[in-house]
Order: sequence, then C-alpha cells, then structure tokens
Amino acid sequence: AVLKRVILVVLLGIPGINFSSGPAHADDPDFLTIAGGWFDFNRQKDQGGEFRVDYRSNYKLGHFKPFLTFAKVTNGMTFIGGGILLDVFLGNRFVITPSIAPTYWRGKTNDLDLGHGFELRSQIELAYRLNDRSRLGLAVSHTSNASLGDTNPGTESILVNYSIPLGKHFSR
Repeated sequence: AVLKRVILVVLLGIPGINFSSGPAHADDPDFLTIAGGWFDFNRQKDQGGEFRVDYRSNYKLGHFKPFLTFAKVTNGMTFIGGGILLDVFLGNRFVITPSIAPTYWRGKTNDLDLGHGFELRSQIELAYRLNDRSRLGLAVSHTSNASLGDTNPGTESILVNYSIPLGKHFSR
C-alpha cells in the first residue's frame, strides 16, 4: 500500500516536473539492468533470493520508456514481462524511476501462491548516476494479481541494481 501511494504521488506530480532539464538527460542510452535482492521480504511467507535482468529502452512514449523484465527467485518462481517506466531526474546525479509491468508468473510453492498467472509489478527505484551514465540503485517492488485470482496475497522485493548503458558511453 505504501509503494502504491509513493508511485501515485510521483505520477501525480509529473505535470510540475521539468523533464527537459538539459542535454545531460536527453541523450541517456538504452540500459541493461542487473539486480539482486530479497524476494518476499515483507510478508516472509516464502522468502528467497531474487535475480532480475531488465532491458530499458531509451525510446520515449511521451515521457515514458518501455522496458522488458525477467526475474528468477531461488524458491523456483519466475516472472517475465514488460512495461513502462519514467525517469525523474533530481539534478545530474540522482534518478527516481517509478515503473509498472504486467508479468507472467509461474512456480507456485507450498508456502506462497500468488493466485493467478498474470501479475502486476509496480516498483520505485532511487539510483545514483555515474559519469559513464551507468546507475547504481535501490528498488522496492510490489507484485500482485490485481484481484484477478481467487486469492491476491501479493509480495514485495527489495533489490540493489546496476544499470549498464548500452551503446556509446558518455562522460559528464
């Protein structure tokens, strides 16, 4: 519930944000994001290590960018999907990135059944941008079936991620 409120506040604040804050942000490349962290850290019904790989495109749909995601959890669960994200720059170094992605889920365990094959992952990330445009960040995500299944337990993950710029590297 807290994560949903944070994402809502960020998205509602979008009209007041200046997205054209200069050339330092306009030419950000595609990214390959590698992440690792703790799955189900909040409810602790079926915890495990989560490993995730995202491809984040630099193509813009208005202010939003598309991305693809794949996650594997040590408890046997996997998630694959794609969605949209929004990079909100706080100066030249810090980036807040809310995102949302419908995913296909498989790997029910005895301790945690997410209730439906369709899951919706919402996430908020705070990252520090290095000189070569790579980013080191911390992300918190919530995964839920949006009440499509008979049960909707949801789960949360916390991950440290590193976004590697694809293509030419920059320095600023």
